Amino acid sequence: MPAQKERQTIVLASGAFDLLHLGHVKFLEEAKRMGGENAKLVVVVARDSTVGRNKGRRPVVPENERRMLVESLKVVDEAVLGSEDFNIGDVISTIRPDIIALGYDQTSMQKRVKEYVAKNGLDVKVIKASKFVADELDS
Repeated sequence: MPAQKERQTIVLASGAFDLLHLGHVKFLEEAKRMGGENAKLVVVVARDSTVGRNKGRRPVVPENERRMLVESLKVVDEAVLGSEDFNIGDVISTIRPDIIALGYDQTSMQKRVKEYVAKNGLDVKVIKASKFVADELDS
C-alpha cells in the first residue's frame, strides 16, 4: 500500500502590502516558518476598498498589482485578493488554514480572529509575528 502523502500545513497571512517593503518580506518569511518544513503560505491581499476603509486613503498600488507582487515572492505559494466585505469566517472557511499569522501590530485583528476561532471550535493557531528591526549596519 503506498504511503499517504502528508497534508501540508497551511499558513494564512494577510495585509495591504501597499508599497511592498522589506518589513513585509520578513513578515511573510516568518509566517511561512511558523508552519514548519512543508508549509504552504497563502496570502490574502486587501482590496482597494478595504485599504480605503482601514487607512482612510486609496492605496498607491492597485489591488491586482499588489497581489501579483506578493505572489512573485519566493516565500509565497499563493496570493489571493480578499473579499469586498471582509469577513474573517469566509476567509477561514475558504482557505482552511492551520495557522493564521498576524503582523506584530495587528492587536485588534488578533483579538477578533481568536474570538472567531474559539467561538467556532476551530483547531487553528493564531500567532503574531515579531517586529522586524533592520540591522544597524545595513545601509
